[in-house]
Amino acid sequence: MEENRIYYKELPCYQSAKEKEKRRVYSEPYFDLDELPEGELRQEIGSFIRKRGEEVSFVTILHDKSNFKYLAAFLQKKAGNSRSLKDREAEKWLRQLKAWMLEKGMPLTKEFKNVYGKISVKNSPLIQYFNSLLKFLEKEDGRDEKEKDIWELDKLDLKIRKNPIYNTQAINFKAISQTNIREEVKKAIYRHLDYESLGTVQREMTSMRNFSNYLKKKRPEIQSCLEIDRAVMEEYLIFRMTENESCRSGSDEVRKLRAVLESIGKIYNVPHLVNLFINTDIPPELDPEFKVYSDGEMKRLMACITRLDEQIARCMVIHQMLGTRISDTLTLRTDCLSKANGHDMIRIEQVKTRVYEKPISRELADLIKKAVEYTIGKYGKTEYIFVDDRNTGAPLRYTTVKYKILRMIQEENLRDDKGCYFKFNTHMFRHYYGVKLTELHLDDWTIARLLGHKGLNSVKHYRKMSNQLMADETRKVREMMTEIIYANLDGWGAEYEQIRQNDRGK
Repeated sequence: MEENRIYYKELPCYQSAKEKEKRRVYSEPYFDLDELPEGELRQEIGSFIRKRGEEVSFVTILHDKSNFKYLAAFLQKKAGNSRSLKDREAEKWLRQLKAWMLEKGMPLTKEFKNVYGKISVKNSPLIQYFNSLLKFLEKEDGRDEKEKDIWELDKLDLKIRKNPIYNTQAINFKAISQTNIREEVKKAIYRHLDYESLGTVQREMTSMRNFSNYLKKKRPEIQSCLEIDRAVMEEYLIFRMTENESCRSGSDEVRKLRAVLESIGKIYNVPHLVNLFINTDIPPELDPEFKVYSDGEMKRLMACITRLDEQIARCMVIHQMLGTRISDTLTLRTDCLSKANGHDMIRIEQVKTRVYEKPISRELADLIKKAVEYTIGKYGKTEYIFVDDRNTGAPLRYTTVKYKILRMIQEENLRDDKGCYFKFNTHMFRHYYGVKLTELHLDDWTIARLLGHKGLNSVKHYRKMSNQLMADETRKVREMMTEIIYANLDGWGAEYEQIRQNDRGK
């Protein structure tokens, strides 16, 4: 029946699909709910398809079509008297689906190669699709958001400081297995969300998940943070440094753990938690290795990047030429360009620190204008130059850029000077930019201004990594020292004169 069909063109994702996808001729350009057993099942799955059409791409919907047909065949065979998917527990439905798939000779798992080149095994697409459907139909939790184990951030009565290039929508407390600790951490995290950035809170959650996992394995009798004393904390810190290789570095994680426990101590009026740590508990900071692309690596990488989707390619070229952090590139505003005394200027609104302006070349200004024109032509007037396809009010997501670049690296077999696959090191573009500034013999203050740094402390790293500058300066010093030595050889006899002649003859 016509009224039981959900046509592709009705779905929001179809409207934003590429023209070549819209022009394709589909034998059945719809989902036919008549293929399902009668009853509430049809309404449930129809609602799921429409909701999914708001959240995923049209390409995903096309992949969903085959899963829908398999699911319809399964339900026709196994639904029996069930007129709703809510008539059975989700686990029972999944067991029955897996049994049916085995009867049909269908695999339950599928190997998946991610953009890092690693192979993992996941549930088959059909099982993943059915899981998504069952989760969609779960009864809505009517409790206050702060009482739940997964907080949807937009439902909290707080103004949360987010980095717009990351699409973080929730905080999950389920990995904290101890019920009392979980509830105590919720109170501390809610307080921290009021004055800390979301990124900081996420690192605090990581520290508490690791600590909870340690307590579960080593001290299962402890079920509340109020039971933690100095002896327990010393045991954990020793464990971090001696047994858990993944945690041996990272003073930041210890600081975040201390921050959460201190807040819990203040909330519950437990003084010993506030004074649980001493200064020597924080391991010393290790200077990170400061890496930079070589000229050859940069040429190979950029040669492939320029063959990507045109707006992604513009984004990465602009990122390299500006020398900004990736968050600052992705949040460039469409009105960021201006003129000052005839020079092209750009306003960079740093996510982490402050707003500043700097001069740019005419070529770079033209490239940015082209990117703005592309976005306005495709999406209309927007706040950002590089926008998220599904939410044009938000900037292009970091994960989207990361996925496209890593996939390109795998497909093009792109390798660095050591023969290893390139990684997604967007900050290396900034390092490269800084190093090139030192090779222009600019002073530290100018370099800091162009990079958007508040002070001069970071400039020393760029100078250290300037191989060309180091080679040139070292060559000058070597030549000067050689001349001094040669001058002192005068009059020392025939054998020393022979040394000088041999050396200069090389």
